[in-house]
Order: sequence, then C-alpha cells, then structure tokens
Amino acid sequence: MDAPTVDHLFRHQYGKMVAILTRIFGLSNLQLIEDAVQDTFVLALKKWAHQYPENPEAWLTKAAKNRVIDLFRKAKADKHQETVFGHGPAAIHIDDLFLNHEIEDSQLRMIFTACHPALNPVDQIAFALKSISGFSLKEISAALLIKEESIKKRLQRAKAMIKQENISFALPKSSEIKDRLQRVLDIIYVIFNEGFHSYKKDQVIRKDLCGEAMRLCSLLLKKEAYRSGTSYALFGLLCLHSSRLDSKVNEQNELINLKDQDRSRWFKPLIHLGNEALLTAKTYKDTSSYHYEAAIAMQHLKSPSLALTNWDKILQLYQSLYEEYPSPFVKLNMASVHLQMGNNEACQQILCDIDTNKLEKSIYLYHATWAEYYLNTKQNKQAIDAYTLAIKHANNQSEVSYFKTKQSSINL
Repeated sequence: MDAPTVDHLFRHQYGKMVAILTRIFGLSNLQLIEDAVQDTFVLALKKWAHQYPENPEAWLTKAAKNRVIDLFRKAKADKHQETVFGHGPAAIHIDDLFLNHEIEDSQLRMIFTACHPALNPVDQIAFALKSISGFSLKEISAALLIKEESIKKRLQRAKAMIKQENISFALPKSSEIKDRLQRVLDIIYVIFNEGFHSYKKDQVIRKDLCGEAMRLCSLLLKKEAYRSGTSYALFGLLCLHSSRLDSKVNEQNELINLKDQDRSRWFKPLIHLGNEALLTAKTYKDTSSYHYEAAIAMQHLKSPSLALTNWDKILQLYQSLYEEYPSPFVKLNMASVHLQMGNNEACQQILCDIDTNKLEKSIYLYHATWAEYYLNTKQNKQAIDAYTLAIKHANNQSEVSYFKTKQSSINL
C-alpha cells in the first residue's frame, strides 16, 4: 500500500467519519471523535501492510463503526446514547447513520456547524478545513499562511466556543440559510483553491482537494434549500477550472503556463457540466463574484489558443468584478490581461496602485507580473531582479523552477 493511496482514502473518508461520529456523540466530544478517526487510520496502516482489503472504504466504515461502539463502552453515555447503541432493534440506528443519504446529511451538518455565526470568522475556516476535509495543522498553516501554533489556538478556540454556546449539530433554520450558505461557499472555494494552486512546497496541484470541494458543493446542490445562483455559479467555476488540471503540469511536476498548455487535454465533460451550472445560475436572481470568475474561465476555455483569446471581454469582466468586489487580486489579474493586450502603460499604472500588503502569500505573483512587464518593455535587468523577488517569495518548488527557467532565458 503506497502513501498516495492512504492519503487519498484519508482525504475522502476523514470528513465522513468525523461527521457521522459527531452526529452520534455530539459536538462536545469532537476531540475524542477526531482521535477515534485517527486511530482507525493508524489501524488501517498496520492491517493493510499485510493484506490490502478488496474494498478499503467498506473496511474503514466497518472499523469506524466498531470504534464507535468501543468508544461508547468506555465513555459515560447518557440514556439517549444507550438507546442509539442498544442491542436488537435499537442497534439498527447506528447502521442507518452509515447509509449514503445519512452520511451526506451528517456532512452538511458539519459544514454549517463550521460556519456557525457564533464562531469567530477567522476561526471558522481553520475549523472547517480540519473537520470537513481532514487538513493537518501543517496543511492549514500552509493554506492560510499562518503559523501552526496559531492554527492550533484557532481550533481550540472554535471547539471551546462550540461548548460554551452549546451549538447543536444541526442544519440552519430557513431564516438563517442565506448568510450561513455564503460562508459555506466561501470555505469550499478556499478548499478548491488550495488544490488548484497549492502552497505546498512539493505539489502545485492537489486533485483530491479539488474533488473534495466539488463534492461538497454538489452536496449542497442536492438540497433545494441550498440552491442559489451563487451556489450554481461556484459549482460551475469549480468544474471549469478542474477541466484544465491535467494540462497544468507535466510528468515531471513542472508548471506549464496557459500559453503552452495542451488544450486538447482540457476535459470536455467537465466544461459541459460547468456551462450547464452557469446556465442554471442565471435562472436565479442573486449574483456573486463566482459568476464573474466563471465567465472569465469560460472565455479561456472557449479560445483555441492564447493569441485568439478575447482579452477585451476578459478585461471587461475583470473590471465589472472589481467594481462589485474590489480586491488587489483582481487588480493583479487586470494587470496581467493588459500585458497580454500589449497595454504596458496601463499594466504599470495598475501594478503601482496595488497595496502589496494585502496580497499576503500571493506577493510572488505580483513580482512575476512586474517581471513580465519589464520583459515587454525591454528592461531585461529589471526583469531579472523582479524574478529574483518572485523566486524569493514563492513557496512551491514547481513555481520556483518555472521562474528560474524564465529568468535564465533572459539576455542582458
């Protein structure tokens, strides 16, 4: 059994198992639950070293159920829990919780719990990444560019608030859905972005996280109460971006820029699914930044080559996006579009106007854009210096290698 297989299974099963156990034991026992899930995977590593099961997911499910019963016998259970875990007819309840539709219901409860308004917004995302997608402290730290010790404190604070406010493991009331749903979608977006453009040193793409984000979003769309233009727009955006995953890196895990990507490898079924989601999104009244981002992604996917891309349309969409949802990241993208259009002066003006303090972990992309500007304006020495800064601030080795290759090709 290789490490990628274990990691894949862990990523796909962790959230399910934590959600189910939480539904049984309650949020007050979340730490105990997470420990139990970790125990299950440790047991799997030992057992599978000798014999790999035919159906590993079923094995993990059975092991989790057995672990639940073991925990129950050791814990001081209340009368309700005794009923759930009783022998005979009552024991059916635990099996029912492992049915597919009940697993999905439990996961939706966990998603909305992570985004409960009683939790501090800065703690919500760390808690969600841990409880829903099984991120380690190190992974959350890398994704949010925050020290591991700070992440640990955020998780502890979130769990303490859950106990203090006696938050129930339940879906939101109809009057609460709109605000809670937006935060859920934002967190799903963060999970996807860490997969699509990872900040891990040795991995620029993490397909498992992209797939997890798409799965969580599709879970929401199964429930009519959680369907909205924003929900469908986000799902469409995730599909469109995912269609390009296989063309983003080569076999050596080296980054391939958009110009050199093999567009025949863009996965058409996902493009079609994304387009269908966007058409559905238009039938709702609400709009979001995801609508604009998906429209931009579709423009790229419609283009037979970089040269034939409708940059005017893309710039227009970015300008509209900035008017509605201003951010330095949108500005940076606008600067890059101007470069593609040969509008060097406009690019320079935008770059000079960006508040670099707000770019945080993406600051290396800012320096890389300056490098491209200098190349366009025949300022090769400045381009080399800008790439040096990009290399200094980039964390991912694939991107570092890409910038070094670009830098080494510049003639003075």
